Amino acid sequence: MAVQQKMLVRVIITEADIRKVELTTKPDTVDLLIDSLKDALQVNYNFTLQFKDPNFDNELCNLTKISELPERPTLKIIPMLSLEEVHVPQSASTEELSDTPSQADTDILSNSSQERRQQWPEEFDMYIPKFSVDVEYRLRQANLLHFRDGTHLIPSKELKHDILERLAETIYALKAYPTNSEFEAVATALVRVHPCLKEQGSASGWSGWKNSLKFKMGNYRTKMRRLGHCDVTVNGGKHGKHSPGGDPPNKRIKKPKRGEINYLPDYPDGQDDSSLEDARQIMENEMKKKTPNGALIKQKMDLTFALRRSEVVMEKPAIAEIRQRWPALFTEQQVCLEFSRVVGKSLRQEFYEALDHHSPRLMEIFKSKRGLTGQALADLMQQTKTLNVTEVRCLVLRGLPIILGDDPLTFFKTCSDNDEESLHNNVPVGVLCNEQENITPHKQSILHNVSSVGIILEGNVVMEVESLPQAMYTVFGLTYALHLSYPKYMKNTFDFFQQVLLNLGKTDLKPILQTLKNQLAM
Repeated sequence: MAVQQKMLVRVIITEADIRKVELTTKPDTVDLLIDSLKDALQVNYNFTLQFKDPNFDNELCNLTKISELPERPTLKIIPMLSLEEVHVPQSASTEELSDTPSQADTDILSNSSQERRQQWPEEFDMYIPKFSVDVEYRLRQANLLHFRDGTHLIPSKELKHDILERLAETIYALKAYPTNSEFEAVATALVRVHPCLKEQGSASGWSGWKNSLKFKMGNYRTKMRRLGHCDVTVNGGKHGKHSPGGDPPNKRIKKPKRGEINYLPDYPDGQDDSSLEDARQIMENEMKKKTPNGALIKQKMDLTFALRRSEVVMEKPAIAEIRQRWPALFTEQQVCLEFSRVVGKSLRQEFYEALDHHSPRLMEIFKSKRGLTGQALADLMQQTKTLNVTEVRCLVLRGLPIILGDDPLTFFKTCSDNDEESLHNNVPVGVLCNEQENITPHKQSILHNVSSVGIILEGNVVMEVESLPQAMYTVFGLTYALHLSYPKYMKNTFDFFQQVLLNLGKTDLKPILQTLKNQLAM
């Protein structure tokens, strides 16, 4: 009977796969330990175990008794595979390496999700998928031979096809149009997880895999297009001087450019234009009530997300029309939820966390500025009184456009409660702070005495919030929810929000943003 105590072990599966495993009970025998590890690691092949023996300078020894193990042992799995079974790459034939038909096409075409859930990972190693049983077996054999003799696998056409097809499915589940650096990340992770696949004669060891992945993703998108997936069908059809529309090739391709993971999601199963329009109508009618049902609103907004994205991306309607059709979208709660649907991040929480993290250093940078920029920042800092959290956020958000070379006077509007109408008629995107007292206009003081903050889109105040920080993340969220371009007079600031604060989209920064990011890291 196993002793009822937990057992923490470090397990070496391969040199590239070392895991920490916690067993709920400590097994009494080596066989029971092997069975427990099979369940925990989800492996289906037989193996023996070695352990690092502290009595011999932690050299590996065969494990024969549980009592030999130290308190937190390091174990190494030794697969029970005969070397005669290993297909040596130099002499392996195509038939030997791939004698079973691959089911990759069927699996891939049936597993694509309708809505993506997360951003591209920083490290792709954990996302290298499990391949078919046949492919996993051959890779495991080849990895063993690689660690023993340093030999590399030369995959057959069929084996390479199965690997690339499974990788394409994994990539598409994260992103339909990966960048060059993202293809490099996948290829690098592949040869790290399976060292036998490293290319001989290649400086990087993975450049051939990267090129093959690019072609495979193009073919995979074609399959998804035939199946009607919206994010790729939008770019279907021929392009070029001989095409009916005469569109130039590779121009005006509709794809995510700012880190959107759900740029054009597919309709939910069993839903069509008619059923989603019915749900939208229910939502619209509910919003006309004095106290709308929040749970019902959220349910209908979740359900109609794909319909709404299709409208704002494909049709680009006027803001007034969107407000009429989707009134719930112009509430602070739904702006945050829509941002989460589009990019998979919490807008309010992550915006504030990043802003508060960088605020102390930004204040130091503000104080170090000289000339006209330094004077403008000094005027702002003189307006602060208590330096509470909200006041610091206001100061930093007002100062950022100044040091980034934007035009904050066009974006930030200040007025008293009785003269707001004339200030925003020609403002495409901005915020309007209603002050309780008249302030000299050139001071642009919106740090104190604010009664409300209006968000301006296409010259109209579309919604009101309580504070400037709330207005800034809301207007940023609306650019995603409504598929709006950043205003030219605040583009650097919005790029900073996107790429530095929230780490969304492309990682290559403009020089002015890269300089500020470097200063923040000091």
